This record gives sequence, structure tokens and C-alpha cells, in this order.
Amino acid sequence: MIIAIPTDNNVFETDVSASFGRAPYYLIYDTETKESTFVDNSAAMMAGGAGVKAAQLVVDSKAEVLLTPRCGENAADVILAANIRMHKTLHKTAGENIEAFLAGELPHLDEIHAGHHGQGER
Repeated sequence: MIIAIPTDNNVFETDVSASFGRAPYYLIYDTETKESTFVDNSAAMMAGGAGVKAAQLVVDSKAEVLLTPRCGENAADVILAANIRMHKTLHKTAGENIEAFLAGELPHLDEIHAGHHGQGER
């Protein structure tokens, strides 16, 4: 299974980014091979549409699961249309959240916010 997580840095034990669409990186983790790669988020500095562009990066990574603390509705529409499950992260590192997900400890992300349309950089 392929898991995607928005992160603040490109190291495995980094914090999960508080912003899905403007996260600097996405950790892509393969549970079968235990390999992790990082994808630069080219949408992070966009004036608008960052969430949708970031969601497409996750879709293109072939992720089956997205672990994130929050997600805007436009990005969520892209993620859900690709049949990617979303789970809410804990206040832990990316690696700890992967372990928590695999142990069945992360709830589904059901609360989707309206997004930050037109607000540019955070």
C-alpha cells in the first residue's frame, strides 16, 4: 500500500505539515517495500489553487491513503474522486503517524473545511 503525508521537511521523522495544500513536501511511503521518497510540492507557493494542484501530486504518486491533519474541499474532491482514503493525523512525526495508521489508530478524516480560496501564501 502507498501512503502519502504532507510534511514540513524531507526526512522521515519530520513533523506532519499543518497545511495540506501548502506543505513543502509529501512523504510517499510504500508499506510493502518500506521505502520512502519525498516529492517537492510545486503548488506550495501558488497564489491560488494550491490544494487542487497538491491533491493531483498525491494522485500521481499512486497513493491509496492520505494521512493529513486537514484538507480543503476542492482538494478533498480530487482525492476522493481518485478513491484515496483520508485519515486524520495525530500530533506526532510522519513516521509515528504511519505506525499509528497501520495499527488502526487513525480516524477517517471526515471534517473537510471550505479551503482558503484566494488567500495566497500563509
